[in-house]
Amino acid sequence: MKATPLSNCERRFILRAVEERKRLDGRQCYDYRNVRISFGADYGCCIVELGKTRVLAQVSCELVPPKPNRPTEGILFFNLELSPMAAPGFEPGRQTDLLVKLNRLIERCLRNSKCIDTESLCVVAGEKVWQIRLDLHLLNHDGNIIDAASIAGIVALCHFRRPDVSVQGEEVTVYTPEERDPVPLSIHHMPICVSFAFFQQGTYLLVDPSEREERVMDGVLVIAMNKHREICTMQSSGGIMLIKDQVLRCSKITAVKVAEITELIQKALENDQKVRKEGGKFGFAESIPNQKITAFKMESAAVDTNHVEEQAEEIITKADPPSEAFAKPILHTPGTAQIGEGIENCWGDLEESDREEAVEEEDESEATALECQKMETEDTMKETKKDEPIVLSDSEEEEVVILEPQELPKKTRARTNSKQENTSKKAFNKRRKKKRAAH
Repeated sequence: MKATPLSNCERRFILRAVEERKRLDGRQCYDYRNVRISFGADYGCCIVELGKTRVLAQVSCELVPPKPNRPTEGILFFNLELSPMAAPGFEPGRQTDLLVKLNRLIERCLRNSKCIDTESLCVVAGEKVWQIRLDLHLLNHDGNIIDAASIAGIVALCHFRRPDVSVQGEEVTVYTPEERDPVPLSIHHMPICVSFAFFQQGTYLLVDPSEREERVMDGVLVIAMNKHREICTMQSSGGIMLIKDQVLRCSKITAVKVAEITELIQKALENDQKVRKEGGKFGFAESIPNQKITAFKMESAAVDTNHVEEQAEEIITKADPPSEAFAKPILHTPGTAQIGEGIENCWGDLEESDREEAVEEEDESEATALECQKMETEDTMKETKKDEPIVLSDSEEEEVVILEPQELPKKTRARTNSKQENTSKKAFNKRRKKKRAAH
């Protein structure tokens, strides 16, 4: 990720705020941003908002052969994508160090913690098992991606329902949701990540750092824990040295935050299940607040139509009288006309004048063509006379001299003929265009 670096003034401002126990968004040092969960129309689809950080989660499944070393266990696959839509610093289709670190941390949080019973995903041992795929897409980046991704992942897995399956001999039948109700996944616990940012080599501590605070921090500590206070995974990065008391203090804060988030997830799942059973409206479109423009809601205003005629008469009487109407069009300049209310159309007159002009031009063009033809005939007659050889005979001498005409007159005649042809062609093209316009 190639983010725009902060200036020295911004870095000093953020560090000074951390020293004074203040944050840019008005939170306290140990406060968590608001978490909002909204579900899609299908099972296994949800959006989690952690402040302005948004993550979309989608779970899917398919029947595949199991792994050779684990023939009775299903397969879990996790994938997190960082697109330029979330932040301009992210590059599409490139495995950055941040993306690799986040994917490994999610796998350790959800797979290595054994929160999902993989043996319940087995259909036929050694032949067919369910492969559960969790896709996470970062929609907006405002810091603390791993916490939002872990919450979205566990919520989508709890909300997901796989198709029911029956096995008769070697035949496996997969039922549609209309034939049989889908089956939820077997989830033992909900591991949730909580991030801590350290400043000045661990002197100051902030919970749930924002995007600007992450640029200035010296290191980060991520703890994944469930509501039973069982630590699932822990990771420290940034090259800072933490003492035992700091880690214990972070674990106590994590236990409180995880209990609150787990309760929020359970309430959101219960409300969604209740709405689906009652047949109410659900999905992303229903989670949009009605105060926004995208809700397509407008307050109706009452209109009184009892005295419409009286008001219309008053408006007409108070209005200015109409301007004078001219019976004939006003021609300011030749070739123009004025058309309006109460004025007759004069385009027909203009068309007749155009036709008269066209006829006059046709007569002129015909006259010029006849003159050109006369000139051509005269030139040809002169050529024939000049081309005849001149014979000089003398009775005393027997020699005969033949004088041939020069080549210069031919060139001049050819030039004059080409000019006349061009003028005749131009006149013919003008007549053709005017005829088309008249039709």
